[in-house]
Amino acid sequence: MATLLRIDPPGDNPPPAGFALWRLGFRPFYLGAGLFAAASVLLWTAQHAGWIRHAYLDGALWHAHEMLFGFTLAVVVGFLFTAGHNWSGRPTPTGPLLAALAALWLAARILVLTPWGWAAAAANTAFPVACAIALAVPLVAAGNRRNYFFIALLGALGAASAGVHLAHLGVLSLPPWLGIQLALDLVLFIMAVMTGRVMPMFTNNGVPGAGAERHDALEKLALAAVLALLAADLLRLDGEPLAVAAIVAAGAHALRWALWRPWRTLGKPIVWVLHAATLWIPIHLALRAGAALGIAPANLAAHALAIGAIGGLTIGMMTRTARGHTGRVLAADAAEVTCYLLVQAAALVRVGVPLVAPGAYLASVQVSGLLWSAGFALFALRYWPILTRPRVDGRPG
Repeated sequence: MATLLRIDPPGDNPPPAGFALWRLGFRPFYLGAGLFAAASVLLWTAQHAGWIRHAYLDGALWHAHEMLFGFTLAVVVGFLFTAGHNWSGRPTPTGPLLAALAALWLAARILVLTPWGWAAAAANTAFPVACAIALAVPLVAAGNRRNYFFIALLGALGAASAGVHLAHLGVLSLPPWLGIQLALDLVLFIMAVMTGRVMPMFTNNGVPGAGAERHDALEKLALAAVLALLAADLLRLDGEPLAVAAIVAAGAHALRWALWRPWRTLGKPIVWVLHAATLWIPIHLALRAGAALGIAPANLAAHALAIGAIGGLTIGMMTRTARGHTGRVLAADAAEVTCYLLVQAAALVRVGVPLVAPGAYLASVQVSGLLWSAGFALFALRYWPILTRPRVDGRPG
């Protein structure tokens, strides 16, 4: 079986000198994602205050687009470039090529705040496509067919991004939000695949005797249910058909989560953060079913996925993989646990408060935004030296 993501144990070699940001994919994209996640709330506030004018994308569409194609995609690319090196045994982008891809990502973040719509569309579509090609080179050269579908998923995210922009520019007679929803479904599928692969292993390795289980039939059902939901969204189905797909998916994902024995990980923050985040997936799916039936707000389902699942899994995986790939012990310190709690609190406030107190909706948005921003600002501050300096064990990467 191909190695998923090898994390080398700490060593005793002296660290090499030099600036290390461009040595492996996780470094610039994790740091960029953390900084952008912290700054995005301030940028959105600046838009509402009228300080950023004539932006190509603004308001809720900018917010949704940037959380997906800015923040989330950066983390996905950083992870896949790092994992792809292990899967294939061949180099993924480093040095000038990695810096060029990071610059393209940054340019896309800037361009959506300018009036240059076509330039923004080109940059935002080119980034995932370029990353798909960069990932394909080592995987295809090594014949690593098991992970080819990640190449396709990056390409699909590029297509979703193109759909958002072409619709917004009036080329397609479709709502831009369709591309946003399809991108959310694609990210959900990526998370479902990755958690199914790693959660039992991470749980049993981190908590000996935890007894986390993985059942192939349930895994297939959970993934198929997400693909069914993606198909329903692509066909623009609503009402009962969408609700049925979401309910089946919610049940499958809740059951697999229970089989991972999450309650046995409470003493290991670097493990429980992943379980806490994964629980938001069936919550999101249940809320999607409720929204399809008209009994729950659709935006709460989106934020359960975006803040709770995506935000929680990214902060958990960024700290875990960054520690492992810089030669550090796989244990969360006080700063990291604070990051975990802030992001989870942001999800609870953003989703939970409007459900029980609809009159406090605006306050929940504001408080949640501050909690989110604080969590990722702390991550960026804590991990700046880790991501920009060489490994502590002197190894490459």
